[in-house]
Amino acid sequence: MASTHHEAVSRPAILDEVKPVAVPRPVIIANNRSLSWITNKVCGIVEERTPTWWWVAFLLSAVIASFTLFGLIWQVSSGTGVWGLNHPVMWGWAIVNFVFWIGIGHAGTLISAILCLLKQDWRTSINRAAEAMTIFAVVCAGIFPLFHVGRVWFGWWLFPLPTSNMIWPNFRSPLEWDVFAVSTYGTVSVLFWYMGLIPDLATLRDRARVAWRKVFYGVFAMGWRGSNRHWSNYEMAYLLLAGLSTPLVLSVHTIVSFDFALANLPGWHTTIFPPYFVAGAIFSGFGMVLTLMLPLRAMYGLHDLITQYHIDCMTKICLATGTMVGYAYAMEFFIAWYGANPYEGFAFVNRAFGPYWWAYFIMIGCNVISPQFFWFKRIRENWAFVWILSIFINIGMWFERFVITVSSLANDYLPSSWGYYSPTIVDIFTFFGTFGLFGVLFLLFVRFLPLMAFAEIKAVSPHGNPHGPSHAKHPSLGSETQGTGVAEQSGYNPGGDRT
Repeated sequence: MASTHHEAVSRPAILDEVKPVAVPRPVIIANNRSLSWITNKVCGIVEERTPTWWWVAFLLSAVIASFTLFGLIWQVSSGTGVWGLNHPVMWGWAIVNFVFWIGIGHAGTLISAILCLLKQDWRTSINRAAEAMTIFAVVCAGIFPLFHVGRVWFGWWLFPLPTSNMIWPNFRSPLEWDVFAVSTYGTVSVLFWYMGLIPDLATLRDRARVAWRKVFYGVFAMGWRGSNRHWSNYEMAYLLLAGLSTPLVLSVHTIVSFDFALANLPGWHTTIFPPYFVAGAIFSGFGMVLTLMLPLRAMYGLHDLITQYHIDCMTKICLATGTMVGYAYAMEFFIAWYGANPYEGFAFVNRAFGPYWWAYFIMIGCNVISPQFFWFKRIRENWAFVWILSIFINIGMWFERFVITVSSLANDYLPSSWGYYSPTIVDIFTFFGTFGLFGVLFLLFVRFLPLMAFAEIKAVSPHGNPHGPSHAKHPSLGSETQGTGVAEQSGYNPGGDRT
């Protein structure tokens, strides 16, 4: 009794007057859309007639992709000299483009793996497209190191296969590490992407009215029926893949940065490269997600599934990583000054004020200055301006890789060997053709596979919360759903949607 009286006396009176403010949760699915509406909206992109703009974009992308084909045929038949490689710059656009495309693919793994483990529900509307973007970017990236070896038919020598001559790759070379890192990254990305597709493919299978669609989606749905055991195994496998993919987000671009950091060359030999490259990869990856998803949001009317909250989150990540990249640029100059190495100091002064000054200041303008606009809410709410800034981000990130690669090689230790690197028409055709290849693959994905993981979107929608207000008002969801069948109204879908 005494202790109770003592607690009552010792408790500050102000605590009895404090009432915690309920912070409203951000709206992930706008307009309180029902589960059947989400299914119909996403599946309709695949099931409806192909729009005219898709054919125009696909044909244009296919024509541009042919540039890469012609460029590679020319390069194989004539040699790597047609790429403009010469002393002292023996790494040109090929390595620049490889690092650029690998960076583009980082957002998919980050959104799917790390944000999944961090329980960020807003990722569900964009993770499917980002994962597809990752796979297609890795395909484009793999072209350049493979053909950069010159004799592409000997590319299999990069793998540790026993031969009669006992010829083995140089495992101390970071270029060899790239083979293992990128191949592992691509394999895990495909598995992660396909794992998330299975429930949605089952829904498309059950909704299909054409025989070939039933067979196509049925084969890849792998007999999914949406049972409790299926969902239990699916969620465990998805969680394991998220855990496996998380280290890859950090390791892949770290190993790519070792291509430069392990070389004893001013401008490259620095320990800041691994975190610097990882931040830049996430920066460029989210820039490409915005570049792709904002037009699709407008053309398919997905404003209720990709809300302003999603755009805010992505732009804020671009702002954070862009600021990190700008900090890394400043620290490079500080390290060169503090290290008192005259060669290192010259490399960075030459990078900013030497023959490639124009590329350096394009990089600064696009990567450091343009993301600062995202501080302002009015800018973030203007999707057209956000889309333009996202393009600037990717332009700047390509120039970052160009500045790092070319400026350090063009002006090395020996002034008599200095030169000025310029790309050839084959370089230009091969690089810009990869955008066409990327476009072809992404457009095929949009046309034949669900653009969004609607099974996951339903789980974070208001109707997916059994304790939410929508269930209190409509216990059976009957008055909210727009489906025609009893199964959809009761929250059960034989195609495997966890409604």
